[in-house]
Formats: sequence, C-alpha cells, structure tokens
Amino acid sequence: MTDATSDASSQKSSQKSSQTSSEALPQALPEADILAYIRLSRTENLGPVTFRRLMHLYGDPHSALDALPELVKRGGRTKPFKPLSAAAAQREIDATQKLGGMFLVFGTPAYPMLLAQTPDAPAVISAYGHPHLLSKPAIAMVGARNASAAGQRIANKLATDIGAREIAVVSGLARGIDRAAHKGALDTGTIAIIANGIDHSYPRENAELQAQIREQGLILCENPPGTAPQASQFPRRNRIISGLSLGVIVVEAARRSGSLITARLAGEHGREVMAVPGSPLDPRCHGSNHLIRSGAALIETIDDIMDVIRPLIENTQVRTPAQKMPRRNQPTPAPVSDAMRHTITELLGPVPIRIDDLVEQAEAPLQSVHLVLLELELAGRITYDSGGQVCLDIAP
Repeated sequence: MTDATSDASSQKSSQKSSQTSSEALPQALPEADILAYIRLSRTENLGPVTFRRLMHLYGDPHSALDALPELVKRGGRTKPFKPLSAAAAQREIDATQKLGGMFLVFGTPAYPMLLAQTPDAPAVISAYGHPHLLSKPAIAMVGARNASAAGQRIANKLATDIGAREIAVVSGLARGIDRAAHKGALDTGTIAIIANGIDHSYPRENAELQAQIREQGLILCENPPGTAPQASQFPRRNRIISGLSLGVIVVEAARRSGSLITARLAGEHGREVMAVPGSPLDPRCHGSNHLIRSGAALIETIDDIMDVIRPLIENTQVRTPAQKMPRRNQPTPAPVSDAMRHTITELLGPVPIRIDDLVEQAEAPLQSVHLVLLELELAGRITYDSGGQVCLDIAP
C-alpha cells in the first residue's frame, strides 16, 4: 500500500471521525488558549516537564509565552530564540480539525488522569475517534513485531476477552502483537498511540486498520499532522501507552525489544507489569520470560489478568479533574538577583546534582532555584537525568 493510499484512507475516515471526536468530550478551551498551548508545547528546548514548570510559575499559556524571551535571555542563550509562531500553531489547529481531531491539554478535565500522573506526560495530544474511551479503565498490550502465529493468536484472544470486561485495550499500532491486540478489541474499544501524524500510516499495511480504529475506537497523537514516522519518536510514544494504562501485558519480546521499554516505563509509573510465558527455544520470548523471572505477573488467561487488575479498577478513578494547572491572575514569580543567579549557576557542573542540594548550597529559596534552572533549561544549557538531577549540558 502506498503513502497516497494510506493518506486517502485517513482522509476518508475523517468525515465520520469529525462527528465522534466532539460528541463525548466537548472542547472546553477557547481556541485562543489552544493556540497558545500549542505554541508553548512546540517551542525549542521546551519539553513536557518544562511546560509544567512554566505553567506552575505563570498560570496560563499566554503569560508563559510573554515571559519566554526574557527567561531565555537571562539563561544566557546566544542564538536567536523564537517560539512557534501563531500562524504555524493555527495551521496545526486547522489541519487537526479538518481531519476530525480535537485537542487534549494537560491540566484540563478532558485530559486522561492516569497519563497526567506520569512525570513527562505530553502537554498537548490530538485525539481522533471516540474520546469517551478514555473514561474506561485500560490495559496496554505490546510485543514482538515479528510475532509468531501463536503469539498473535494469544494476543488477539486476550484483547477480545479484555474488551468483553469493559476495559479498553491500548497499543501502538505496530506490526505483530500490536496489530493482533487492536483487532481483538476493535468491537469493544481500542486506543492506538501513534508516533507520526494522523495523516500518515506506519507501517503501511496497517492503514486500513488505522482507519477502522478511527471509526470504532480512538487514536492519540503527540505529533501534529504532516509528521512522518521517525525512529526517535517510537520510544517516546511508549510512555503514553504505559501512562494511559493500569497495567502492561507483554506477549513475545526479545531481549532488546522496544516492548521492554514500555514494561520498564510501566514499572516506573507504578503500573502492573504482566507477561505471557513463551518457549525458551524462541528468542522472541527471552525478554518476556525474563520479565516473569524479574517479578512480572505470569498471564495466560483473562482470569489471570483480572486477578491483577481488578483491585486497581476498584480503587482508581479514570477521569477526574487531572493535575489542574494554576489559572490566570497567578502572582508573577519574584525576580532573582544577578548575584544569586551567578551563585546557582556556578554550583552546576557536568556531574548531576539534586535540586535540594543545590538549594542548600546556594542558600537560596526553592522558587528562585527553580526559576534560574528554568532560564538555563530554555537556553539549552542544562539537562535533567531520569532521577530529576540537573547538570550542565557540555555537549559540543
């Protein structure tokens, strides 16, 4: 199937999707706010974590955008800095709406609560299809792209059984296990997380399935329309698959499988990790078998899954006002003196340091340290490790 065929399938299904996307979750934000959120989230050196810091400091995207030039200047950036233009953000809004999508913004009630609890949840996601599925509990299923026929049959059967329990099945619309899981839950509710724009289908052979999911299920995209598949985007997609779900099931995964990244993220997110055992003679099962030896729940039937997930369903609200952001009229952050900024910056080096230690050694208020780190981060001068420690970016 050609890209033209894939794009035609996407265009064809957008007519029906444009009706369903707005029915269940009315867009609560004015378009001017959505435009500002998109501009902020697409700005250079401004990832999901930095987005949250800005919103907590300034309360709304308009104030945060206004503050960016001065923050970057104080951070010592020498290269020209320009946030995403309003015209470019408007083009993304127009393209998304034309294709039948709507926007889910972090900090608003429509945003999935479980995903909002993860440390690097996307600031803005576009949704195509039936967003009411986000109100259902969800389980992710991932595994080998070159899956065996037996593995695909197991994944399909488990997904069908999960859907029959009124639980949505989340996966990444890849070949193999992902495809089998989506097809098994197509009639009951499946959510596909794609790394590219909605107007691309990857792999190409899944174009028809992608169109079916748009009509019967839900597709979520972190990237705007027009974004072609890129290898660097697939690991980032995995954090959304894990973040939406109460648990992740791995069906066939080699030792270096990308599915193990999703399983690791699930553990870091405090979600359940489950795996279907496989033959020790099949390299495609070595990673999933290792997960079981490391403590993942061994899964063979829907009853095994429910034994693990049922307590979480009973104790978890899937949708509440998630991670509400401070709103407008937020007090402007107190300015930091040049002397204090110099002291904080001088304490940083190539070795990561805890922010609490930085506060103690600088003898500075926590908010002042956060503000200086935000300036340096926007200027591209520091990086954070997975544990939240900070160091100077010494990359050439």
